[in-house]
Amino acid sequence: MPFSDATALIVAAGSGTRVGGDIPKQFGDLDGISVLARAVLPFRGLVDEVIVVIRPEDRARVAAILPGTTLIDGGATRGASVRAGLAAVKTGRVLIHDGARPLVSAALIGRVLTALNDAPGAAPAVPVTDALWLGDDRVAAVQDRTGLHRAQTPQGFDTAALRAAHDAFDGDAADDVEVALAAGLDVTIVAGDEDNIKITTPGDYARAKRLMGHGTDMDIRVGNGFDVHRFGPGDHVTLCGVRVPHERGLQGHSDADVGLHTISDAIYGALAMGDIGKHFPPSDPQWKGTNSAVFLTHAAGLARAQGYRIGNVDATLICEVPKIGPHATAMRERLCDIMGLELDRVSVKATTTERLGFAGRGEGIACMATVTLVKS
Repeated sequence: MPFSDATALIVAAGSGTRVGGDIPKQFGDLDGISVLARAVLPFRGLVDEVIVVIRPEDRARVAAILPGTTLIDGGATRGASVRAGLAAVKTGRVLIHDGARPLVSAALIGRVLTALNDAPGAAPAVPVTDALWLGDDRVAAVQDRTGLHRAQTPQGFDTAALRAAHDAFDGDAADDVEVALAAGLDVTIVAGDEDNIKITTPGDYARAKRLMGHGTDMDIRVGNGFDVHRFGPGDHVTLCGVRVPHERGLQGHSDADVGLHTISDAIYGALAMGDIGKHFPPSDPQWKGTNSAVFLTHAAGLARAQGYRIGNVDATLICEVPKIGPHATAMRERLCDIMGLELDRVSVKATTTERLGFAGRGEGIACMATVTLVKS
């Protein structure tokens, strides 16, 4: 389930010139998904909101790969970009993450958020274990490595405290921990992850792909879902998160979104973790009338927590009415928003039963869905 009162602020307003090529490094491809999208996806379902700070000229590109995400124009420096993003944060805690770190894990995010329960700041780091030398083309001295760490992101803070620290900081810092320390804030170190690399040079793409498991046996799971809801009183139906006008509604304990229920069950099935009824019992009155996006967010969050990314989703709505085609794109976009996927990984289509059976008689709507999960 999500950590409450927390926002992820993804900084992606740089030009990425050191990596080479024609596009900034955050838009480089890693197995069909951009670096930026991979940096964002693990936060979906773990925090209340994800905000991405971008260059103004990249707005259309980012909106296409991260539909429904809050986008903020950054500044000329990293510090200016963070300040612009912080102005849009509404929660009491904020995680600042580099848009060029595509392999951050849900476990690492959880460690930072948990540490914030007892400190105004927390950040992941990896202890330096190699010998350190000083010098240019020859060794001039040996540097003591005791107590040295390699800093990573996400770096978490009390939002108000970090805003005040940035307002008081003169100049541009290497990261937000430097800004926090200058303001006298305590920052707790949590265990980092060697796989949580930052894309900086062309060789880092190859390294990231190796860490993702290229060249090794991949763990791929497939889950199927099926659900049915009958028609009842109402003036609309909600399908795949989209309100569709109709002369009748769908009946169910929650909002009866047969599309979201089916996709959620497909994810639970791929994880061998039961179905919606197990996690959200219909006998529990707290779920009555619930927006079914809560169920899908939970299922996608469980997948990430188990180390899986959603490879693709294919859903088929089965009904005579209403017509699905005019709303299919909006449904795909809403599913992408909930699960943190790119549009080309989500399919929504419809079919009829040639007027046979309950669907053919117009008694209700069914849905079937298939989901693939890939070990990240």
